[in-house]
Amino acid sequence: MTQLSGVELRMAADPTQLSIVRAVAADIAMRQDFDLDSIEDLKLAVDETCSTLITLAAQDAVLSCHFAVDDKGAVHVAAKISAKSAAGPDEASFGWRVLTALVDSVQTRVEESEGFLVHINLVKSTAGAVDA
Repeated sequence: MTQLSGVELRMAADPTQLSIVRAVAADIAMRQDFDLDSIEDLKLAVDETCSTLITLAAQDAVLSCHFAVDDKGAVHVAAKISAKSAAGPDEASFGWRVLTALVDSVQTRVEESEGFLVHINLVKSTAGAVDA
C-alpha cells in the first residue's frame, strides 16, 4: 500500500483509550459520507483491531493507529503494537471473524526487529462503493 497522508494516533496500550480511536474512526467515516451502518462497522472494526493488539502487547507498549483515505473514499487503517511474542492475532477466533465481516479487507503480519511488531491493516469502503 502506498503511504497515504492522514491522521495517526499513538497511545498507551490500554483499553480505556479505545473510545478515542473509535471517535476518530467515526469522524473520518462521516467526512467521507459513509452511511450510518458503515460508520458503525468501521468503529467496531477499529475497536476489535485495537483490542486484539492490546491483548498481544508487550509491557509499556504504545498502540499506533494510522487512518488515511484513498482517492476512492475508502478508509485505510494501519494499526501496530510491540508484542511480547511472535504470535499474531488468532485468525480462528470469533473476534477475528467479526472483524473480517465488517470491512472489505484485513491483513496482518508480524515483523521481527528488536522484539516483535504486530500489524493489522484494514480497508473499509463506503457502502455505495462496494460491488455486490
